[in-house]
Amino acid sequence: MGEVLWSLHPWVKALHVVSVIAWMAGLFYLPRLFVYHVEQVGSGNKTDLLFQTMERRLLRAIMGPAMVSSWVFGLALVATPGLVDWSLVWPWTKAGAVLGMTWFHHWLARRRTEFAQGRNTRTGRTYRLMNEVPTVLMLVIVFSVFVKF
Repeated sequence: MGEVLWSLHPWVKALHVVSVIAWMAGLFYLPRLFVYHVEQVGSGNKTDLLFQTMERRLLRAIMGPAMVSSWVFGLALVATPGLVDWSLVWPWTKAGAVLGMTWFHHWLARRRTEFAQGRNTRTGRTYRLMNEVPTVLMLVIVFSVFVKF
């Protein structure tokens, strides 16, 4: 199995990076849509329905599959023998940040459901602040992987 994973390693790594880029794009964009939804659109009108459609499609058609493929290809990389030295700190900080991104993804999904039900109680400021979460997590991941402390 290890030989197969090593022979596929360049492909798995490339697919992992592409998946993460797609996922990150959604993690950055959806909270921004929520800011505009709260501050400019309101609820119960045609534009509200348009925003709900955009938010739902972004989450289900792009972010969801990208998150799953990021996990699948990431776990394949972790399973590649000798690639990760778990005695170092970096794999643990990366893993923690990936779990944080997954939590954030699900937090956004719950907020989208609230918008769809007309029950959003959060302000644009809240969504602006939360929009910084994926940036911080991305920095932790990138520096963990490249610096390997």
